[in-house]
Amino acid sequence: MTTVGEYEPTKPISRAEREARKAFRQVEAEKAMSEHALAEKAFAQNRERLKAERLAREAAAGPVPEKQSKAKKK
Repeated sequence: MTTVGEYEPTKPISRAEREARKAFRQVEAEKAMSEHALAEKAFAQNRERLKAERLAREAAAGPVPEKQSKAKKK
């Protein structure tokens, strides 16, 4: 037991435990990468869908009238 401000050294881990942690981290990393890839793919598909909808709306609305600039006051 340590008191406030004291440092308790960590126990050295065994070779088997180190290998198990390494394997576990690798599996977790692969899982995270696949989840990220799925999220990225879903985002890209949604962006393309929204872009197509926007272009269809703009085509149906016709040409956009140009904004008239305000006359500058002197």
